[in-house]
Amino acid sequence: MRGRGTLQKLNKNLFNPYFSHIYIEKNALNHPNTSKILNHFSKIEIIEINHYKDVFSRSHQNFSLQKQSPKLILAIKNDNLIYKGASVCEDFGNNYFYYTSTIMNCIYDCEYCYLQGMYTSANIVIFVNIEDIFSEVERLLKKHPIYLCISYDTDILAFENIIGYGNKWINFAKKHNDLNVELRTKSANFNSIKNVEPIENIILAWTLSPNEIIKKYEKRTPSLQDRLLAINEAIDKGWKVRLCFDPMLYVKEWKKYYKNLIEATFLNLPREKIHDISIGVFRVSKDYLKKMRKQRFDSVILNYPFETVDGICSYDYKLSENMIKYVYQLIKKYVPEEKIYI
Repeated sequence: MRGRGTLQKLNKNLFNPYFSHIYIEKNALNHPNTSKILNHFSKIEIIEINHYKDVFSRSHQNFSLQKQSPKLILAIKNDNLIYKGASVCEDFGNNYFYYTSTIMNCIYDCEYCYLQGMYTSANIVIFVNIEDIFSEVERLLKKHPIYLCISYDTDILAFENIIGYGNKWINFAKKHNDLNVELRTKSANFNSIKNVEPIENIILAWTLSPNEIIKKYEKRTPSLQDRLLAINEAIDKGWKVRLCFDPMLYVKEWKKYYKNLIEATFLNLPREKIHDISIGVFRVSKDYLKKMRKQRFDSVILNYPFETVDGICSYDYKLSENMIKYVYQLIKKYVPEEKIYI
């Protein structure tokens, strides 16, 4: 196969060279979505592999170093198409909470991201057989309704110009009224779906952080202002929008930073049109944190003396409660309490 394209900028914040090599499973070579992805590239080296784990799951990889120039892996997902939602994640009152990973790993480089503890590699895997995941969702829908998070282990909207999975999920959800989908993002790339008609059972959920946190700990992500502009566009188009002040980080002057964040958010957004809001502090599995600290041994955020309860590391109960209560009190000045999830 001939090499094809350099990555078009996903948005103005992503300017470093990415994806000089693309690994493709033999079974994925002739898939239509593979061809679609490769059309965005030129002058790259394509390497044929037997299985994505041969590259992605190798031992002795350096996640932080690979983040400087990640490679792309195109693969077929054969098992674990749908997962039950994790207890550390908010289910927003839904009884049947699941998530799925059509893409593994994220284009962004947040210092506190749990993916660096979950995966040995910073390379990005795209499963091209999304239709098989749709079939698995339809199988589960025959049993009960589903609340499905599709962008936990990546940022789908940031990749939309390359693969268009956001559009595919929206079209799929149109056919299934008993399916509710959350697409979570830090991207400002709403333009990639702005011409799509909004539907009732899709929620666009934006993670919002203080600018001080974004600049220091959320490398390559859009600014707060760019995220707010994207959210405003989504609201104007009629989309359901969720705001996620999660994870909150305990840093010097955190009260000042989060107060400014809340004020800026509701100065720029129509409060009455916000679907709901989630608040949460940083928390991660003990096993993931151990790996994350090895990758970023000098991280002040990750080397905080967390308290561990039931295998989950977070700030101690009193500090967590104080942080959540503080932000909750600020937010409820703008939106009804029944719209706020903790």
